[in-house]
Amino acid sequence: MNSEPQSTNHALLWLRADLRISDNTALNCAIESGLPVIAIYISTPMQWYQHHISGRQVDLIERRLKIVKQQLNDINIPLLVLECDDFSTVPETIIQLCQQHQISAVYCNRQHGWNEKQRDIAVKQALITDNKHWYCSDDYCVVPPGQVVTLQQQMYKVFTPFRTAWLKQFLQHNYQPTTNSDKVTFSQHCLSLINDNLDDNASFQPFNYSKQDSLLWPVDEQAIQQRLQMFCETKAEYYQQQRDFPAIDGTSCLSPYLAIGALSARQCLAALIETQPQCVEINSHNGAFVWLSEVVWREFYNHLLDSYNRLSKHQPFQLYTHNIQWLENSDHVRAWQQGQTGYPIVDAAMRQLAATGWMHNRLRMISASFLVKDLLCDWRIGEQWFMQQLIDGELASNNGGWQWAASTGTDAQPYFRIFNPTTQSERFDADGEFIRQWIPELESVPDKYIHAPSLWSGFGGVNYPLPIVDHKQMRLLAIDSYKQAKTLHDS
Repeated sequence: MNSEPQSTNHALLWLRADLRISDNTALNCAIESGLPVIAIYISTPMQWYQHHISGRQVDLIERRLKIVKQQLNDINIPLLVLECDDFSTVPETIIQLCQQHQISAVYCNRQHGWNEKQRDIAVKQALITDNKHWYCSDDYCVVPPGQVVTLQQQMYKVFTPFRTAWLKQFLQHNYQPTTNSDKVTFSQHCLSLINDNLDDNASFQPFNYSKQDSLLWPVDEQAIQQRLQMFCETKAEYYQQQRDFPAIDGTSCLSPYLAIGALSARQCLAALIETQPQCVEINSHNGAFVWLSEVVWREFYNHLLDSYNRLSKHQPFQLYTHNIQWLENSDHVRAWQQGQTGYPIVDAAMRQLAATGWMHNRLRMISASFLVKDLLCDWRIGEQWFMQQLIDGELASNNGGWQWAASTGTDAQPYFRIFNPTTQSERFDADGEFIRQWIPELESVPDKYIHAPSLWSGFGGVNYPLPIVDHKQMRLLAIDSYKQAKTLHDS
């Protein structure tokens, strides 16, 4: 490591959704500049509320930052944690930091939401006006948005050809995780900042946000990497057979770490390929390829978000769905949120979400379909509720998932294909193990009736609601509502 005089210029590393020091493009660029590096993280409580970020995710971010702070200290990079109410005051705050700490260049990784892009434009302009340099790297996606396009240079609107083109790009280029240089330049000013901020309690004020416990998710580097390695070595091979069954621990549960950037998608794929090299065989149906496809779905939704700004603005991708006449039944919404719909698989899913901040992916599809197609509620109500609850809430994937379920998105579920919650329950939780775990009221219900307990002769003694709607009737109403909306749009 090299020490520089205190009067030297510094580089500023601005951490956002990239809370790691390994395989962090912006950090690598800042180090390679040869300047001593100061890192910052800016919390924006009012912006988080506007974006419906969950209290659990904010708690996870706070806990993870303490780990990252120590990791940065170890390579003589101080981490300053600041607060702005929202994005509007971030440019002024960064300019003040640059002047205070003699910073000549700012390094960060690109984000793809509309508000984040507008914030970055404002920061870049402020820096240019103040004769500072701005370097923003592609890092969140493995293959950057704009590089997977059709022959007409358009963004793909269907997933399968996108995946084929994405895999071709991935295999042609070296999208490997990067390692940090061990030649980190530092200054006496950096060392002073580190020494002044050694005590977390003194230097790291708790975020001004209504947080919830995220302790189910360890944040230290070893635990995260072990979880990734364990999945790749022992579960990825069986992912296709096990991923749809919520009572089986068959998924990776890495999504919270990807959402806050404690883990990169490049790291995930590198670990997968090392242990399951067959995963890159196009159109193979091994479990590892199916999991790789889930990573590519994440890429697909982020590329769409980057290409279509309306997805950040509560707008559907399929414009005709603006015309759907949603029912405004607050009692139904409340029953769905509280896991009191009378459909056990939906209620178990919603209770898991409320208790843990996480939900199995099959259950996300079932519960989303139920809100939109069985209750005919606006999908944006569900999208917002999920963001407020999920520890892994991330705009592109959450919006993409909800628009898929609501048949409002690109390459979405056709509107006439509607999940039957009882059939889904019978197929993916046949013996009711998951249902009984989250709905103890149904513990005594026989297996034969666990998916539709109101049909059981002993149901009168069970403290559980009757179904709040009739699936067959609501299915027909939903199909008719979509048909009418499409006819109105086409006329």
